[in-house]
Amino acid sequence: MSGKIYEDQKAWTKIIKKYNKPDLLKSLWQMVNSFIPYFGLWILMYYSLSISYWLTLGLSILAAGFLLRIFIIFHDCSHGSFFRSPTANRVVGIIAAGFIYTPYHKWTEDHRIHHQTAGNLDNKGVGDVRTFTVEEYKKFTPFQKTLYKIYRHPIMLFIVGPLLLFLVIFRFPPKDRSLKEKVYTHITTVVLAVAVYLMILWIGVGPFIKIQLPILFVAAGHGAWIFYVQHTYKDVRWERQENWDYATMAFEGSSYLKLPKILQWFTGNVCFHHIHHLSPLIPNYKLEKCYNENPSFHVENPLTFFSALDTLKYRLWDEERKKLISFKEMK
Repeated sequence: MSGKIYEDQKAWTKIIKKYNKPDLLKSLWQMVNSFIPYFGLWILMYYSLSISYWLTLGLSILAAGFLLRIFIIFHDCSHGSFFRSPTANRVVGIIAAGFIYTPYHKWTEDHRIHHQTAGNLDNKGVGDVRTFTVEEYKKFTPFQKTLYKIYRHPIMLFIVGPLLLFLVIFRFPPKDRSLKEKVYTHITTVVLAVAVYLMILWIGVGPFIKIQLPILFVAAGHGAWIFYVQHTYKDVRWERQENWDYATMAFEGSSYLKLPKILQWFTGNVCFHHIHHLSPLIPNYKLEKCYNENPSFHVENPLTFFSALDTLKYRLWDEERKKLISFKEMK
């Protein structure tokens, strides 16, 4: 970081107050330029089936980009940052969540916990990629070590895991959650099942799977990758509870991923993740402005599209060296 402004709460809270109010026209425009292209591409994919399935798959990549934008709308609504009205956030958030097969209330609670515990070694595992410490790993049985290696393999993290998460795991809320959350989660599953059934009646099971599955596959995989590098990178800072501080961990426990402008647009500026963690109330379309106008929020060596690939080797947290390491480095 270029500065230590986050250590002065009055300073950074004064700055973010200028950005943490949504702009109704910008929010509505983002809905228009996200939902409408997604609908249009879905229809084009249906008609492309009669031409070439390779064309359908090509269109699915573009459709997945717009589905990521819909996810960002849902994400902002869950933080209450997309509209000033709590009701508007909830309604639009629930609708957007349906497109990504996600129960709004469960995910909102998971993500709230994530923001309150990110980088906390004593409270990890909810809403994030589970990472064990070296000492924890050494205590595992051989079978547990094998399971963890499978879990942390890129194929599981970015190909198999994301689909399982959105299509299966999200259907089952944790036992310690409120009755309201459990009920809404199951209602979401029923509504999604009915919607899928109606779509299948309309276009057939084969066309539906050929269209929807590739979109979800690409969007979920890329979404998982971006989320992963936001908290798993070379100089990330994690602490035990006694040394954990919200603002410090926002800046030093969350990355700035410098993406090409087109990818930044499709991912809704979520690459400015350190600012987002500092203030989740800033709408996604104001994150870049906040970054550009405040040098104290600048990152000297941001992750890039290619340097982020280096994060794939990280598997464990070494408390002695206070850094992420690979299995090879542990040995």
